[in-house]
Amino acid sequence: MVKRIPYGLSDFYRVQSGDYYFVDKTSFIPKLEEIGNYLLFLRPRRFGKSFLIAMLEAYYDIANKKKFRKLFKNTYVSKHFQ
Repeated sequence: MVKRIPYGLSDFYRVQSGDYYFVDKTSFIPKLEEIGNYLLFLRPRRFGKSFLIAMLEAYYDIANKKKFRKLFKNTYVSKHFQ
């Protein structure tokens, strides 16, 4: 089966549970926590801002506690923060 490119897809759960290519940006979570309370993402269109927010939502949402291992398997946070 060929992996698909998640073009236009900003649903973190769907990308992780489907067979899509995924660039792991979870290493930015500790850096974002250190920066402060107010963040502003200034990037051009189609640069992954919505997907980053969806990933952060999945990471911090207590409702995803039981799905955490499945959602974040083979990512930076699963290897470094257990």
